[in-house]
Amino acid sequence: MDIGFCIVPSLLLRAQGRLGLNPTQLAVLLQLCDFWWDEARKPYPSKDTLSERLGISPRQIQRYIAELEDAGLVKRIERHHAGHGGKLSNMYDLSGLVERLKVLAPEFRQADEEAREARKAVIRKAHRRRPKNVSTN
Repeated sequence: MDIGFCIVPSLLLRAQGRLGLNPTQLAVLLQLCDFWWDEARKPYPSKDTLSERLGISPRQIQRYIAELEDAGLVKRIERHHAGHGGKLSNMYDLSGLVERLKVLAPEFRQADEEAREARKAVIRKAHRRRPKNVSTN
C-alpha cells in the first residue's frame, strides 16, 4: 500500500464481457485507471510506460487504445508542449467508459439484489424446523 493503490469499480471487472473487452483491452483500461488520480485531471501515461507495464509493444498499446476508442470507452486527446510545440503523451478521457458503466449499473444492481434474496430464501429454508413424525399408534 505504501507505493499507492488504484480504486477500480467492481462493475468494470464484472461487466468485462458485456463491454466486449478482451483480457488485454481490460488490462490497458486498468493501467489507464491507475494513472487517473483526480476526476478533473485526465490520465496521460506514455505508450512506452503502458508497454513496459503490460509487456507488449508500444505499437500494440496504440492498437488496443484505438480499439477502446472505436468502442467509445476512451478518447485520445493530443497534448503538445507549450514552449516548443513538440508532441507529448496523449491524454485519455475515460468518460465514455464511465457512461457505459452507469448504463449497466442498474442491471448488475438488480442481479445482485436477486442473488441476495435467493441466498436469504435458502438460509430461511435451511433453518426452518421440520415437524416431527408423530405416530398414531
